[in-house]
Amino acid sequence: MNRKIRKAVAALARLRRACRADAGMVTSEYAMGIIAAVGFAVLLYEVVTSGQVRAELQSIVKKALSARM
Repeated sequence: MNRKIRKAVAALARLRRACRADAGMVTSEYAMGIIAAVGFAVLLYEVVTSGQVRAELQSIVKKALSARM
């Protein structure tokens, strides 16, 4: 019986090690993620600061501030 338990524990330990082997991102993956995030931020900034979107946002804020409670 002890032999079966030891085998099961050893198999579980091997499984844990195999699952942990690739648990995180490497430096190149972080760099690509940062580049993608910066690109998205620049695109979003350009859209939000465009004339039409800025006017719409200002009108929404003005309506919200002038609403009666």
